[in-house]
Amino acid sequence: MLSEEFLCIIPAKGTSNRLKRKNIAMLNGKPLIAYAIDAAKKTGIFKEIFVSTEDDEIKRIAEDYGAIVPYIRPEYLSKDPAGVVEVCLHMINYLEGIGKFYKTLFILLPTSPLRTDADIISALNNFATSDAKVLMSVSEYMHTPFAALKADDRGYLSPYFPKLINLKSQKMPKAYICNGAVTILDITEFKMQKNYHFYPMASYIMPWERSIDVDNEIDLKFAEFIMKVGTE
Repeated sequence: MLSEEFLCIIPAKGTSNRLKRKNIAMLNGKPLIAYAIDAAKKTGIFKEIFVSTEDDEIKRIAEDYGAIVPYIRPEYLSKDPAGVVEVCLHMINYLEGIGKFYKTLFILLPTSPLRTDADIISALNNFATSDAKVLMSVSEYMHTPFAALKADDRGYLSPYFPKLINLKSQKMPKAYICNGAVTILDITEFKMQKNYHFYPMASYIMPWERSIDVDNEIDLKFAEFIMKVGTE
């Protein structure tokens, strides 16, 4: 199923606010980014797997695990307000400048270490059978957002969704949150939109236990716990 139409980009900056150098934080004996690279390799659909980083250590680790880091990206792309969109558009422009053209982009964030190669393939199948130009992997909210309360200046509470607040949770509409594990985009449309939040948006629904997004030390420990439980 190897296709030269598929471009895989793993964005991995060196700085982070809540967990120091989280993209290479160690999880069960491997740096976080290694899980994204390994999952991409196991799919068998990518001729090359690209990592975008401004960090020399991340470059070395990514290459050790079989990814390609074609350049050290400009520092401004690793600081606000630049984000994943700008990083990926920069990589696409670079690759097209050296004669590499692709039809479909896969963005795999290093912070989703429990995503599997099967998740990537299943997401691709959903994307391929849809009319959408973008797909995002999601998971169902563990606690319904429709029961959320807001507080005024006096600390008095009121519901955000007053028409739903008295419903039992199982009667409330299902709601989903993007988990960052897999984003798939039509590159032509992505270059026009310069965003990946456009609609219609296809989905790939993942269970919560594979949807952990590592943002702090507790997330990291929880991911390690889930991995340990899954092997027992």
